[in-house]
Order: sequence, then C-alpha cells, then structure tokens
Amino acid sequence: MTSSISQITRGELSCWQIYHRGQTLVIAEQGAQVLEYRHDGEPPLIWLSPEAAYQRGQSVRGGVPVCWPWFGGLGFNPDAVASRYILADPPAHGLVRGLPWTLVEQVQSSQQCVLRFRPDPDELPDEAPGVTPTLIVCLDQHLTLTLVNHNHSESEVALSQALHSYFAVSDSRRITLQGLDGHPYVDALDQWHSHLQQGPLTLQGETDRLYLKLGNQLHIDDPGWQRRITLSVSGSQSAVVWNPWVEKSQRLSQFPDDAWQQMICIETARVLDDMLVLAPGQHHEMAVRFMTTPL
Repeated sequence: MTSSISQITRGELSCWQIYHRGQTLVIAEQGAQVLEYRHDGEPPLIWLSPEAAYQRGQSVRGGVPVCWPWFGGLGFNPDAVASRYILADPPAHGLVRGLPWTLVEQVQSSQQCVLRFRPDPDELPDEAPGVTPTLIVCLDQHLTLTLVNHNHSESEVALSQALHSYFAVSDSRRITLQGLDGHPYVDALDQWHSHLQQGPLTLQGETDRLYLKLGNQLHIDDPGWQRRITLSVSGSQSAVVWNPWVEKSQRLSQFPDDAWQQMICIETARVLDDMLVLAPGQHHEMAVRFMTTPL
C-alpha cells in the first residue's frame, strides 16, 4: 500500500490518519493539530505526550499546535498585535487551537498527499482579524507544513504566529541545536532581556528563548538515536526554543514529570520584531519542512 487516508477518533476528537511511502501522520480536526508523525522503523519525529487528553475545546499536549493570531500570552506580543484585542481572559497562543478546522481540499497521488485545512468560519470568534489562515500539510518523502495568511480586510493587520512543534528526542540533556550561533534571542526566563547566542545550544535547564534574524535551517543533533532532524524554513526569521525541565514539568497539564527528557520544542514563528504585517489583499506563506538524516 503506497498511500491511504482514513478518518479515526482519539477520545472526543475526530482525526485523519495518513499513511504514505512508509510514513504515518495523524492530524486532529480540532486546531488542525498534527498529533503524530513517524517513518516506519524509526523513533517518532514528533513527540506526543503519553498523558495527552483528547477533549473538545482543549489543546492536546505535544504534536504541532497552530498558534494564531498571537503567540504565548497576548500581553507579551508587540503592541501592534496585542492592541487589536480587548479580552477579559485572552487564551494563550491565540484563538484557533481549540476550534474545529475543515478539510477543504485533499489531493492524493503516488508521489504526495496534500491536505488543506481552514478554521470553520462559523466558529471563529468576533475578535478574529479579517485574515483567513490556511494550513497546508504536504507529505511526500518528508513532511512540510505551510501556514498561509490572506488579508481580505480593508485595513493593515499585524499578527504573531507559530507552528508549536514538539520534537521527540532520546534525551534532551544530550542533544545539540545547530543554526542558532551568532543570532540574537530574547530570554523569557531572564526578564525578556536580549542576548546573543554563542556556539551551538545545549540544554542546561529550563529554556524559553525567542530567537530572531535566523537563517533558513536549524538542526537537532541527537547522538542517542544517531540522527539529525533538520528544519528547513521559509517565510520566517524567528523561532522559539522551549523545554520546561524538571520543576516546571511538575506543574504542566498532560505532561509526565520526566517528559522533559523526551522532547524539545523548536517553533517556527513570526514573533516579536518578526511579527507579520499584512496590507489589504496581501498573501503570506510560512513553511517548515522536517527531515531526518543519520548523524
């Protein structure tokens, strides 16, 4: 069997399961969230919490949540983004993670499977900007995720966004992140002060950094699994690197106390000075392709 697409359920959530050329991909209708991605015979590339709760209206811990039209806490976004919203209790990571997305197009061939998802317009809150987000999922020899924005309003719109990717690793204490050397970052754990990365990044404790002015490739070198995960990026010059480490893991929902050892988030993003500003009628694509090679 070269390729197949089927509908399955996980708890309360409807999902699509795609099998293509030795790869398995699971995507939830809620949030168009990638839950699983792996190559046959290899450790998973995307990490999913063993305590994941598949409940309607609640984001699943792990996978690739779509953060839009802001990232993190609304108040930590640039004024051009945050000032658009007057909400008593704005949700973390935007408005669409807990909403149903519709599969609007499906193209399947022996070479690739392409699925396009959009939030159900009837479910979008009134506070949503006049921009239509679309997530394009392309599975050929590897997985590519593209977040498309089209401003159909008559005014300029500023937004922040991220593909909040959780990657599976053998041991987060032993991995090395390449491609960050010489680039500035804002450290959310150091009162949002700016720093400059010196050399490759290895994790020594809780990490929450927003990197800026990046190139188009980042790498996770994992000696335990003898593999390199490469992120090839377009339409973005920022990324968020996050690992909760020991203490914070004990306070997170759907997260075993020792799960910090098994994951690292590198989130392809448009954040801080790299926020996305769309003129009326403007179209933008942010894409990331995940590849693995032997280390």
